[in-house]
Amino acid sequence: MIKILIVEDEKPISDLIKLSLGKVGYSCECAYDGMTAADMLDVNSYDLVLLDVMLPNVDGFELMEYIKPLGIPVIFLTAKNSVSDRVRGLKMGAEDYIVKPFSPREVIARVK
Repeated sequence: MIKILIVEDEKPISDLIKLSLGKVGYSCECAYDGMTAADMLDVNSYDLVLLDVMLPNVDGFELMEYIKPLGIPVIFLTAKNSVSDRVRGLKMGAEDYIVKPFSPREVIARVK
């Protein structure tokens, strides 16, 4: 089973993503800030990280620098929608960059 780490500080959004992906067979865990996510990445293995940019403690761009050497694919999922933010995320090595608001169906399609 594919294991996904959802790093999103807004619990209702995180819960919606987890529920939607769970219904189609993905195993998901959630972190609500960058430090917790880094700790989880240290002790667990994940097949994908869904990563918000605006997080408490360590933001998503900083966390991406930590994830990149681990070789785990990342999809940014964020309200930061400027072209410069999207290009920055993609240049950092993200597989995709989804802008909020989003449809759970779109997230599922992009994860697949």
